[in-house]
Amino acid sequence: MALRTVREATFDVWRERGLTTIFANPGSTEISLLTDLPDDLRFVLALHESSVVGIATGWALARGEPGLAILHTTAGLGNAVGAIATARANRAPLVIVVGQQDRRHLAHEPFLAGKLLGLAGEYPVWIDQPVRAQDVPGAVARAYNEAVTGEGPALVIVPMDDWEVEAEPDNQHAAAAHVLRSRAVDADSVAKLAAFLSSAKSPALVVGAGADTPETWAALVALAERLGCAVWQESFSARAGFPQDHALFAGHLPADRARLRETLSPYDAVLAVGAPVFRQYPYIPGPFVELGTRVAMVSKYPAEVHRSVVELAVLADPGPVCAALVEAVAPRGGVERPRPFPRPGPPMPPAAGEPLRAGHVLAALADRLPRNAIVIEESPSSRPELIARLPARESGGAISPAMGGLGFALPAATGMRLAQTERPVVAIIGDGSSLYGIQGLWTAATYGAGVLLVILANGGYAIMDRLAEQHGGAPPWPSFDVDIVGLATAFGCPARRITEHGELLDVLDEVVPGLAGRTEPLLLEVVVAPDATFAP
Repeated sequence: MALRTVREATFDVWRERGLTTIFANPGSTEISLLTDLPDDLRFVLALHESSVVGIATGWALARGEPGLAILHTTAGLGNAVGAIATARANRAPLVIVVGQQDRRHLAHEPFLAGKLLGLAGEYPVWIDQPVRAQDVPGAVARAYNEAVTGEGPALVIVPMDDWEVEAEPDNQHAAAAHVLRSRAVDADSVAKLAAFLSSAKSPALVVGAGADTPETWAALVALAERLGCAVWQESFSARAGFPQDHALFAGHLPADRARLRETLSPYDAVLAVGAPVFRQYPYIPGPFVELGTRVAMVSKYPAEVHRSVVELAVLADPGPVCAALVEAVAPRGGVERPRPFPRPGPPMPPAAGEPLRAGHVLAALADRLPRNAIVIEESPSSRPELIARLPARESGGAISPAMGGLGFALPAATGMRLAQTERPVVAIIGDGSSLYGIQGLWTAATYGAGVLLVILANGGYAIMDRLAEQHGGAPPWPSFDVDIVGLATAFGCPARRITEHGELLDVLDEVVPGLAGRTEPLLLEVVVAPDATFAP
């Protein structure tokens, strides 16, 4: 009888857990794993490791379950660290297998031997290099469990000779086969939160990425309507936590303490749901809120709970807690409903000879995209206008790179579209941002990811220009003019360059109605003037 190898045992672990699509940019240390894959395992190639992890991240976010990525020793893991950090911040569960040199001469540090255990820092939720080859299948099984529980990337480092070693049957299952994660609601916690809200004269809700599930959205809508209170979105959120076209949606919180205190000063009690208290960008001295504003929170992430400055924190899944709160708080009658978030009106079309601006593009998309569209944004200088013009109207409809690093949107949009074809996927990306993940175009084109990529081409790093101006100086970096359409064409991705408003509207009228059924990507490079201001 043929010997059963560690490789074959690991394949069975992947099959049992639905990890049958493999995202990779392999090297020599992965040859023994990936050569002659079984037909039921799908291999998806990306041309750079940050694209590998970015695409796997989009896949995982779309499916709500781990994606599988393979990285090549030091070079591969090193190239992917930024994307791994973004996956962690975006709560994307990933199983990442990292190749290593042959175990039998690692002590001599041969060519391609990697010092891998600390290379990704603290961004993995779990990392392991099994002591024996026979422990690899069990380690991969545990990585799956760790990725789901930790909602982030779990790494297993595997020397290249391990795959061909004879497996031990018992070690294939050296991890729990099924993990049931309790979502029970603690009655005492709900009662304390209900008392917190019921004692308030002017409560408000703050929602974040941890509230982005259909169940939690429904519970939050019912709770907000029962309280008749304003609902704010956390700043720089990875995902939307509430329907942003709802009459009680008040807008996005500012990202500095001075403006945050002013924004929250009308409220005597603020309940943050699925959000830390509170996410900031520039440092401004002073407390987060005024003395008369009490703050409580509900989050299922321990680190988020432990670092937040609140008087009451509940560590639990927000959906069931909020559903229970709806029943526990009395309706607030006779209160004046807050004014809804004021959306900007349509911009005037550019006059003859005037350039397009980001607002023209965003307004045109807002008028045409269907309610269930998924919008992934990575255009920093245009982000304030983007979130004002393109509200998330269904759960999962707004995705942002929570870590702030560039190169996320293009591969993540590709992965999301590969994972599901029911919802249109649109990525709105600055031209500078697009160059950090441009290799993802090849994967989108090769594997038929029907995503719409809208590149706002302002010819430079406009966000950096604005920040330098705010700092009172001139930037040392030049502007640039890169032929994005030419790059897309070189990668095999259909692309068009747009410079006129009428042409923009005609193209969107042609393309948007068919986005749900589209089977190839399309890149639109829209030439726009740089945004004049930026206020995070």
